[in-house]
Amino acid sequence: MTAARAATRGAGTSTRRPRIVFMNRSYWPDAEATGQLLTDLCEDLAEECDVTAIVGQPNQNPRDETFVRSGREQRHGVTIERVRHPRFSKRSLPGRAVNLVGFLAAAVFRAVRVRSPDVFVIETDPFLLSLAGPWLKWWHRARLVVYLQDIYPDIAVALGKVREGWLTGLIRRRLLAAYRHADRIVVLGEDMKAKLTAWGLPAESIVSIPNWVDTRWVFPVKENNAFRREHNLDGKFVVMHSGNTGLSQCLENVLEAAAQLHDRPDIEFLMVGDGAAKPSLEQQAKRLQLSNVRFLPYQPRDALAESLSAADLHLISMHPAVGQCLMPSKFYGILASGTAVLAIAPASSELATIIQDEEVGFTVESGSPGLLADKLRWCADNREELADRGRLARGLAEREYDRRQMTDRFAELLRGVLPQAVQAKEVEPMETEPEDPLESAPVTPEVTVNS
Repeated sequence: MTAARAATRGAGTSTRRPRIVFMNRSYWPDAEATGQLLTDLCEDLAEECDVTAIVGQPNQNPRDETFVRSGREQRHGVTIERVRHPRFSKRSLPGRAVNLVGFLAAAVFRAVRVRSPDVFVIETDPFLLSLAGPWLKWWHRARLVVYLQDIYPDIAVALGKVREGWLTGLIRRRLLAAYRHADRIVVLGEDMKAKLTAWGLPAESIVSIPNWVDTRWVFPVKENNAFRREHNLDGKFVVMHSGNTGLSQCLENVLEAAAQLHDRPDIEFLMVGDGAAKPSLEQQAKRLQLSNVRFLPYQPRDALAESLSAADLHLISMHPAVGQCLMPSKFYGILASGTAVLAIAPASSELATIIQDEEVGFTVESGSPGLLADKLRWCADNREELADRGRLARGLAEREYDRRQMTDRFAELLRGVLPQAVQAKEVEPMETEPEDPLESAPVTPEVTVNS
């Protein structure tokens, strides 16, 4: 059964295709992971649903693809409603705040005018977008799914970007009130689900659906790799970090480890991607005079098979305090490339548990550059075992995290929401004005964050 068929099966007496509206800043042609994943999901569902994506401007467009910068366009069956909004640097906190408010206002204004949606699916770019969900649900008499790629404001508190106080408490209470009005809450893993249930959200409303990788597009290219030739990597043991170089990665430890490996000219570090932490990392590498570290830009999606496969070992680095707030989406592309992974993460985290149980790599605790350097030496000296773990990684990607499996699961979730939503529009029209959902939301107690 296709993802779209699963969503439409059992839609009662409805004679039209279900109308699904997604809201998120990032979407094609953005190279950021959340945008790529959302594009996959919308296009799979669009086979038999009318899918609209209300999105913003891309941060990264490595292929310089042409797109409608403001207004409507059709692509692969999806109606894209793109809004204009401020685009100040992500490295400026005031600039990010202006970007957030600007997109939020423009997206909600566009969402109000959508024609008879059945379900809104609201993601967390920006994180305050969920606050509009209950109001849009009330306005359109639709159903609501909140799709959490991360949990705010807790991730910001854990990273030290903001201090816990009355403002973060207010934001948390309002977000939790919005989540309580959702018909389903989608998270990326059991750690995130446990955090939300500990806050008092009902477990039955929370569904764990991991992110994914399209194993048809990302596959092992370990021989005759064009990326390795282009960057003169033949004969090197390549340690790669690919994707967002944000504050949650704690990549300073990686550069400290690289400094301790100056006596191993065969080991080369590649930092591929961009993010808020990249300028400081480049300055650190320059200060430490690291000749074994190179920084490269985001790679186009159609080149990921080559670029990800160019690594002998991939790094995933997580701040120890954010384990319950997110699940790194880069993990799945690494698996599909048939490359072993070294996670710098708490041993108790879901990521570390999967890596150990499936034998697809190794883990080390954060904050120990010496232990990291020792593990990297061992990996460089034991390439055959590393290759074995890479083959297990590819098998895990195909078996558990392939795109179609995950989008089918999302469609099954929508199937549980859609029937009543569609039928209600046809046989139970609302005749009286409902009360404002956020005004009637139950008060959520203050939550203490242990960071």
